[in-house]
Amino acid sequence: METGQKLKALNFLLDDNKIISCDDLFGKKLIIYFYPKDDTPGCTKEAQDFNSLNKKFNKLNVRIIGISKDSIEKHVKFKKKYNLSINLVSDEDLKICKAFKVWIEKSMYGRKYMGIERSTFLFDEKLVLIKTWRNVKVKNHAQEVLDFIS
Repeated sequence: METGQKLKALNFLLDDNKIISCDDLFGKKLIIYFYPKDDTPGCTKEAQDFNSLNKKFNKLNVRIIGISKDSIEKHVKFKKKYNLSINLVSDEDLKICKAFKVWIEKSMYGRKYMGIERSTFLFDEKLVLIKTWRNVKVKNHAQEVLDFIS
């Protein structure tokens, strides 16, 4: 996705087992953030940070969706454990991750593997991409996104 492009026609499987389409997302700004895995230190901190600022985002007419390849069941446990109110989307088939080009080759301790690049995308009310953050560092990221919007 490039700045200025409209969100592709995708369906999102939410943590409550509902499927929403892009048509359901019109009218609010939209933050889609991709993260590697539920209940790991960085991903937990990022989810908690977005969650703690959710009321401020709501006042600015912004919806937040977190996406990983975790199952709905894992998302439900994750949300319950940390009392999260933001929506999480399951992308087990990686269709959304690949559409956003966040499924990439990574390297840790010399070992190469495929994984999700921590990234955030901000869309306007008409679902046009207005800002991208790639290779995100968790600390203060949610606040940085809020500051950009407000």
